[in-house]
Order: sequence, then C-alpha cells, then structure tokens
Amino acid sequence: MNKLIRFATFVALVMLGGCAGMLREAPSIGDPEDLVQKKMGLPTSIYGAGNDRIFEYATGPMGQRTWMARIGADGRLVSYEQVLTGEKFATIKVDAATKEEVLRTIGRPAERSYVGLKDYEVWSYRYKEAGVWNSMMHVHFDQQGIVRQMLNGPDPMYEPRDRMGW
Repeated sequence: MNKLIRFATFVALVMLGGCAGMLREAPSIGDPEDLVQKKMGLPTSIYGAGNDRIFEYATGPMGQRTWMARIGADGRLVSYEQVLTGEKFATIKVDAATKEEVLRTIGRPAERSYVGLKDYEVWSYRYKEAGVWNSMMHVHFDQQGIVRQMLNGPDPMYEPRDRMGW
C-alpha cells in the first residue's frame, strides 16, 4: 500500500509540474521583445514586419483566449491584451475589414469552414461572452477576403449532447 501512495504522489507531482509549465509570467509594458518571448515562449504567429509587429499567443483550437503583444519600433512591448472578447470583435468593421486586419486584431481562428450558398469562408473563434458564456464568433468573408457578416452563438463543444438532439 505504501508503494501505491508513493506512486500516486509521484503521478500527482508530475501532473502539477506539467500544469506549471503552462503558467506564464505576463510581460510588462516596456519589456524588450526577447524578454517577452522568454516570459511567453515563441509566438504562435507574428503579424507585420519592421516597426509594426504583433506577437500572437493563441490557445486554440480548443482555447478561448488569444493574447496579442504589440512590439513598437524600439523593439519594446507597447501593449499586451487578451483579444477574444465581445469588445474586440466589435472593432471589426463589416463590409470593410480584410482577412489580414482580422488576423492582426483577433488572431488565427479555432476553426475554418465554408458556406456554399453565399460562397463565404467562415472563421470561427471560441470565447467567453461577457467573460461567462461559452460562445463562438463566426466571421464570414466573401471571395475578395472582405468581412461580410459576423454571427455569434453558443459553442457546440460545451452544449450537452441531449440538448442538441443527439
């Protein structure tokens, strides 16, 4: 029995150690970009070049958070924010925003799909509506890559199967 307890303790410590690896120290405004990457790890994507760069730290496709670290011309952190929010989605202008603007604003999508009836490509983002409800925002692009529609609703991944009729 003593060996079983030691083994269970070992497994628990290994699992906690794995979780600790996911915890990162948030960067501070003014940190040089190498310190940002030391604290956060390698970005999942980098948008822009030269004086205007954004480091994306996405937790998708199942995660509901994406952090954007904006690096200024001096190579230092200008801003750092979690962008999968209703407020940030509201800054995307329907009939004007492009795919590149969407990527620079909220990062890569959790899922991509296609709506044949309107010939739209759809990028879907998991997030917490008002910080509470498991939701998805669907951004619809036409063939020119312009946002034509945005729809949000419950994230089916979190819906009980019996409510979905399965």
